[in-house]
Amino acid sequence: MKSRFFFGLGLLSATALVHPAFAEDARTLQIVVSKDRQSLAVYDGDQVVATSKVSTGKRGHTTPSGIFSILEKEVYHESNLYSASPMPFMQRLTWSGIALHESNSVPIYPASHGCVRMPKAFAKMLYQMTERGVHVVIADRPLVPQPFQHTMLFQPEAAPAAALFSDLELRPTTTGFLPQAEPVQVATNDVAALPIPEAVRAVPTADQAPLGILLTRRGLRENVRDLQGILNDMGFVTGTPDGMLGPATVQAIADFKKAHNITTSGGLVSPALMKAVYEVAGKGVPPNGEIMVRQNFKPLFEAPAIIAEPQEALGTHFFTAHTIDKVNGKADWFGVTLEDDLSKEAKKRFGITSEAQAESLDAADRALDRITIPDDVRRKIEDLLTAGSSLTISDTGIGPETGDGTDFITITNRGALGKNG
Repeated sequence: MKSRFFFGLGLLSATALVHPAFAEDARTLQIVVSKDRQSLAVYDGDQVVATSKVSTGKRGHTTPSGIFSILEKEVYHESNLYSASPMPFMQRLTWSGIALHESNSVPIYPASHGCVRMPKAFAKMLYQMTERGVHVVIADRPLVPQPFQHTMLFQPEAAPAAALFSDLELRPTTTGFLPQAEPVQVATNDVAALPIPEAVRAVPTADQAPLGILLTRRGLRENVRDLQGILNDMGFVTGTPDGMLGPATVQAIADFKKAHNITTSGGLVSPALMKAVYEVAGKGVPPNGEIMVRQNFKPLFEAPAIIAEPQEALGTHFFTAHTIDKVNGKADWFGVTLEDDLSKEAKKRFGITSEAQAESLDAADRALDRITIPDDVRRKIEDLLTAGSSLTISDTGIGPETGDGTDFITITNRGALGKNG
């Protein structure tokens, strides 16, 4: 059975503790900010833990809407843009300057320079409740996380019967976990059989950091990286595949086109060129989607995906795994759908001609229905899945705010990035 999203939340009091008990594990908390209500709600699953009034960015300094996570926490911080203005109990959302913080001016209307201001008592309480990595969703209207079921959402593998014995002696193991220093990059259009060695699969522990997963359309970097690998295999030397259009890659593309008498238009790495290279190499049809995985604010691995009906926008959807039951192989997912301001340039770049599905009541269901990922990649993710793991679906790719020391940051309405206060 599939669930639909429901929107709407009653007007929240200035600073009200709604639920007497905080979540036992901060990683399952989710903060939702409504700009039109100037309110903030803390959820554990779909249960409200606490609420407060807030003040978001004013005209000319609007707070960006989107999906964030807490990157850094400081009990006392000063703005580096606005005369060292104090920002106590600061919880950073972007390295360009957006944060949650205490303020003595929270008038229940937009008043900040881009940050989300909170009353003192609530800011201190929220600071004590959260940890780095807690997700923050900022939207124009209230969003309420709802239970969501879909076959596309990841589920842990059920534990074998032997794992249920409680009287076995446990011994330390010397087996290492999945290395995180370098991304594992896979480039193939065979989504049913990606060559991921068993050696890189790992069994998660209770304290393993949650995964951040992004499903999106392929960008230039992913296409160039795969193009480089395929051209190298055919003898057109590009160097190490890095997704960069350096001189060696440009020359290899020219040599390939000359050798096969191919002419293309629409840019150096056009869909026509990608199609021609894949056909000559016997690789079938180029993938049009990408699944990227991060952990501990670092890239872990990525792989190709297939998006059906690519002319239709996917929309922006955010899911979090609240509980993981390894005995029965079940994860409880909660989700929200955000309004997305898809630019004309983005639509043209990705060949999007319709947003009808993304604007429908079952938009999240329909987006999940259209995505196919390799079976081996699914198993790898499910091996590592822990409570607090998240899945973002977005048309617009990785985005400029995602970088060193961040989870995936998805901006749906840019507002005024780079301001704070």
